[in-house]
Amino acid sequence: MGAKTIRIGTRDSILATWQAEHVAAGLKQHGYKSELVFIKTEGDQVLDTPLPMLGGKGVFTKALDDALLRGEVDIAVHSFKDIPTLTPEGLAVIAILERDDPRDVLVARKDADFLHDESYEAVIATSSHRRGGQWLGKFPKHLLTDIRGNVHTRLRKLNENKWDGAIFAAAGLKRVGLDGNISAYLEWMVPAPAQGAVAVMARDNRPDLNRALGPLHHSSTALCTRTERRFLQVLEGGCSAPLGAFAQMYGSELQLKAVLTSLDGSLREEISMNMPVEHAASLGDRAAEAMMARETVMDILAEIRKDLE
Repeated sequence: MGAKTIRIGTRDSILATWQAEHVAAGLKQHGYKSELVFIKTEGDQVLDTPLPMLGGKGVFTKALDDALLRGEVDIAVHSFKDIPTLTPEGLAVIAILERDDPRDVLVARKDADFLHDESYEAVIATSSHRRGGQWLGKFPKHLLTDIRGNVHTRLRKLNENKWDGAIFAAAGLKRVGLDGNISAYLEWMVPAPAQGAVAVMARDNRPDLNRALGPLHHSSTALCTRTERRFLQVLEGGCSAPLGAFAQMYGSELQLKAVLTSLDGSLREEISMNMPVEHAASLGDRAAEAMMARETVMDILAEIRKDLE
């Protein structure tokens, strides 16, 4: 690209800015100049509507997609889990950075001792059907309340309300230096597809950008996250479904673990499948097809679609 400055489109939250600056630092290390271009998305502007009712995760990416298509920015940086599984025509994910901690965590307003009291009716804040379904499956007496906003806003809302805790992504808190707020790592919760990974999008006819971002691309993270997202896409759950999927490399094999719950957590189906890495491109498809062969899974998906209409 010579001396041309790469324009990096990003949301203006502290976390999104950190991610964009992380990409900028990687580009600089390989001799490329860049600048950040801040863009407001609908998801940032409308905070009083539950995310699934607003249109799912795409509300965080559409404004940046439009800016890419209009040529106002060269690349856009996202949390990979926020990108819908079907990308707009003309755009492509050209780099996936090495994944950070993929786990979900609990931030308690006071402490997490209430988790050990089976009779306590805690109030837990989350806007995620996936987190909510898995949480209620483990703690059926608890109540959920919706929470929206960036990491700092959600922490503030937790402190201002009488909720017992809120669920966050570990990676987001760690990236902005707020991991001291973590009360418990939810090892039992299956994360969202691609949680903890940062992705870079661009127009699909820019080989110069492919070359520039190539050194930042992490191939094993790409294999794992694309397997998870393919599972989500084939299952037709969409971003609002209570579906978690997590792939890991074990030597020469790739393992995918996935879970689907009903919205209230009363129904749960899970699957675990391994394939040799050289054949793993089809793992997401095979696991999703095996999951869909179960009658309970199709009943759960039908009920979710009905509830979300």
